Amino acid sequence: MEQNQSALATEKLGKLMGRYAVPCIISLLVGALYNIVDQIFIANASYLGSYGNAANTVVFPLTVIALAIAVMIGDGCCAFVSLSLGQGDKRAAGNSIGLSVGMTVISGLLLCVVYLAFSTPIITVFGGTVNEATFALSKEYFFYITLGIPFYMFGQALNPVIRADGSPKFAMAATLLGAALNIVLDPLFIFCFHWGMMGAAVATVIGQIATALLSLWYLPRCKSIKLSKRDFTCDPKIAGRTLSLGICSFLSQISLVASMAAVNNMIRKFGALDPIFGQALYAQIPMAVVGIVMKVFQIVISIVIGMAAGCIPVVGYNMGARRPDRVQGLFSLLLTCEAAVGLAALLVVVELLPRQLTGIFGSANESVYYTEFAVKAFRVYLCMIVFACVNKATFIFLQAMGKAAASTMLSMIREFVFGVGFALLLPPFFGLDGVLYSMPVSDILTAVISAGIIAATYRQWAAQRKAGDCAGNAPLLPERETEME
Repeated sequence: MEQNQSALATEKLGKLMGRYAVPCIISLLVGALYNIVDQIFIANASYLGSYGNAANTVVFPLTVIALAIAVMIGDGCCAFVSLSLGQGDKRAAGNSIGLSVGMTVISGLLLCVVYLAFSTPIITVFGGTVNEATFALSKEYFFYITLGIPFYMFGQALNPVIRADGSPKFAMAATLLGAALNIVLDPLFIFCFHWGMMGAAVATVIGQIATALLSLWYLPRCKSIKLSKRDFTCDPKIAGRTLSLGICSFLSQISLVASMAAVNNMIRKFGALDPIFGQALYAQIPMAVVGIVMKVFQIVISIVIGMAAGCIPVVGYNMGARRPDRVQGLFSLLLTCEAAVGLAALLVVVELLPRQLTGIFGSANESVYYTEFAVKAFRVYLCMIVFACVNKATFIFLQAMGKAAASTMLSMIREFVFGVGFALLLPPFFGLDGVLYSMPVSDILTAVISAGIIAATYRQWAAQRKAGDCAGNAPLLPERETEME
C-alpha cells in the first residue's frame, strides 16, 4: 500500500487520472441510473405514463437532499484521508473514517423520520400538486423511497471513502451491484406484479441495501488504515475539518435542490397559464419533460463529477506532500477533458438525439405536445452544457485543494443566486420558456466568475514557482495532541 500511495507523487498524471477517475465515473453513472431507470420503466408503463414521470420528478430533489448530506460526509472524509496520508498521519485518517460512519448512520435515520412525519407538506413544496394523479403517485413513491434513505446515504458516503483507501474498483463494484438489482427488479415489479410506483421504489431500495451491505463489509478490510474502536470516538477538530472539506459538496447538492424546487413551482404556476399545458389533460407534461432533461443532464454531469472527484486523492496527496506543480498539471488536464465532454454532449445529446432520447421515456404513449416540448427543452435548457461541465469541475478541484471558501462561493452563486434567482425572475416575462432560459444564463455568468478564479489560481502557482515556495498553498490539518502518538 505504501508503494501505491507513493505513486500518487511520481506516476504520470494522465495515467493516475484514468486509474482513479474511470471507476469513479462508472460508480456515479451507475448511481445516476437508480432514478433514471425508475423513470424509464415508469414512463413506459401505460398505467403510469407522464403522471408517474412527473411524480418521479417531484420526488427526485428529496433524494438529492439525502445525497447532499452523504457526500458532505463522504467527500470530506475522502479529502481529509488523502491529505492525512500525504502527511503520513494515519491516526487522523482512521479517526475521520470512524467519525464519518457514525455521522452517516445518525443523519440517515433522522432524515428518514423527518420525511415520514412531513411527507405531504414536503411534496407540496416541490410541486407535487400539479394535479391529483401526480400528487397521489408522488406520495406513494416517496413513502417507499424514504424507507431506504439510511441505506442510500450509507452507501453513498462510504463510496468516496473506499476510493480514498485505494480501492476505486471495489467502490465501483458496490454501486454496480445495487444498480444491477434495480434494473432487474424494476420491470418485474412494474410490469409483472403491477406494483406501480411502489414497485419502482422497492426495486431501488433493495439495490441501495445491497450497496450499503457491501460497503459495510469493506470497512474492517481497509488497506491503508486498520480501524480500531478508538477511531470511532469523537474528535471535534477532525470532525470539523472533515465536514468543512465536504461542505462544498453539500452546498452544491442542497443548492441544486433549491433550484429544482424553484423550477418545479414555476413550471406548475406558469404551466397553468399556458394555452396548451393549462389544460388538465396535459398539465403534468412540462414537469415530466423537465425531469427527463435533468436526468439526461445528470448522466453527463456524472462523467464530469467522476473525472473531478477521481482526482481528489491525487490532489490531496500532492498537496499534503507539497507538490503544487503536479496539482497544476492535473488541473490543466482536467479542464481540457471536461470541456471535451461538454462539447460532445452538446453535439450529440442536445443537437442530434433529443427526439430519440425522449422516445426512451415513453413518448409513444403521449401526445405530440410531449415530444415537441421535450426537444425544445433539451436544446434550450442544455445549450450551455460546456460551461456547466467546466464550472462543476472547478468547484470540485478547488475543494480538493483545500480552497473551501472559493469552491463554496462558486457553488452557492451558481445554484442559489443564479439558479434560483433566474428560475424565479425569467418566467414572469417569458412564461414556461423562462424556466428553460434560467439554466444557460446561470451557466454563462458562473463561467465568467470561474474564469477569474482559475486565472488567479494559476498566477498563484506561477508566483510559488518563481519564489521557490512549494509549501505556501498546502492546507493545514488539525494539530494532533502529542500524547496521542
